[in-house]
Amino acid sequence: MGHSERGPGDLIGPSELHKVLPFEPAETSVPLRWGGLDVVHFRATPAFEIDYAGQTHHGFTLFIRPPERFALRFDGVTRHRPPPAGSIILVPAGIPVQARSSGFNDVLHVFLEPGVVERAAAEAFGLDPARMRIPPLDGLQDPRFRAIMLAVRDELTAEGGGDRLAVESLGNLLAVHLLRQVVAPRRPERGPDGAMPRGRLRAVVEYIEDHLEAGTSLERMAAAARLSPYHFARQFKAATGLPPHQFVILRRVERAKQLLHAGDLSLSEVAAQAGFSSQSALGHHFKRLVGVTPRQFRLSARIG
Repeated sequence: MGHSERGPGDLIGPSELHKVLPFEPAETSVPLRWGGLDVVHFRATPAFEIDYAGQTHHGFTLFIRPPERFALRFDGVTRHRPPPAGSIILVPAGIPVQARSSGFNDVLHVFLEPGVVERAAAEAFGLDPARMRIPPLDGLQDPRFRAIMLAVRDELTAEGGGDRLAVESLGNLLAVHLLRQVVAPRRPERGPDGAMPRGRLRAVVEYIEDHLEAGTSLERMAAAARLSPYHFARQFKAATGLPPHQFVILRRVERAKQLLHAGDLSLSEVAAQAGFSSQSALGHHFKRLVGVTPRQFRLSARIG
């Protein structure tokens, strides 16, 4: 059985899991440098035993297929048997952890930076992050948490490493749902923002069009509207009917249609100039939104 101990105060980040878990994950977002959120997927690992000072991030663990044997101790939680399939354990950042397992069968870890949660606490609930404590969760059955975590995994397995803007949005969703469930269950979220004023919306749309190829982030789009990311996302959806990341994908597909009409660029060049991470990502979203592949679209445009 692999065994690992770390010295006191040695918090580890998602990129340092190998220092306490002596085996490689099946999939990890760490090389993609998403920022704010990471996902690590383990399947069919050896047995292990760990004892370390804690993590730099809040760590959500979804037990898709639990191990045969599992023991865990952290922050008042003591577990001597595996959690049920589909359940979630949350280890808050900075909490020492002791665990022993017969090996992960199919377990998904999502790591969320505390700063993402702190911003959501201040903007969505009017909470003071300095006075806020994230409690541990053990064996939680929550369909919303599961859906968000699996959506993060789907971004990881998407061609080209997923859409960074979608990942950023999922991180904010995870933070708000965490706060809604365990920190402020009786504190209502701030009321609806209403639609974004036309002047600000126009500035954001112009910013998006100017940065389709280079890419953007929720934070930079919010800055163009002079809003926080949380309020920006709510006001933008109220004004356009779409979350920001879906609107950006729609505009990228429209840019791709223009490029396919205009000339003889290769499909990989069209994908790059429209802001897609790969030709495959272009094909996936183009077929989903237009109903035909980029190649079929180009052929029909030439015939027409």
